[in-house]
Amino acid sequence: MDEIWLCHYGPQTKQKSMAWRHNGSPRPKKFRVQKSTGKILASIFRDQDGILLIGYLPNDRSINAEYYSPLLVQLEDILKEKRLGKVTKVVLFFHDNAPACRALATQKELAYLGFHCLDHPPYSPEWPRRTTTCSLD
Repeated sequence: MDEIWLCHYGPQTKQKSMAWRHNGSPRPKKFRVQKSTGKILASIFRDQDGILLIGYLPNDRSINAEYYSPLLVQLEDILKEKRLGKVTKVVLFFHDNAPACRALATQKELAYLGFHCLDHPPYSPEWPRRTTTCSLD
């Protein structure tokens, strides 16, 4: 699961973008970037095959356990429908460390649904150089 801001822009009318010029003259350069009309936060749930569910946050709300828990229930319904006939005992769930994801209500909902959360690895400054060896005795 991940969140992303989606910005949307109002279409510029043909009348606004018109400028007077002669046939051989170059087009005028636009120096200002158009400000977005608004933005929406999308919560995207995916698996190895692609996107499962996209939840759009209403403008007047923030991400919290009350918003996040119903999305998890919708995700479970989609997984039941998609994994019909596949042998799967558990769902391994990986999400970020945001407060809504770590909230007690969210953790209870995940446990009730039977999702097993994968923990984030601890930060290590030596991560790129560290190697792990395994020996079979």
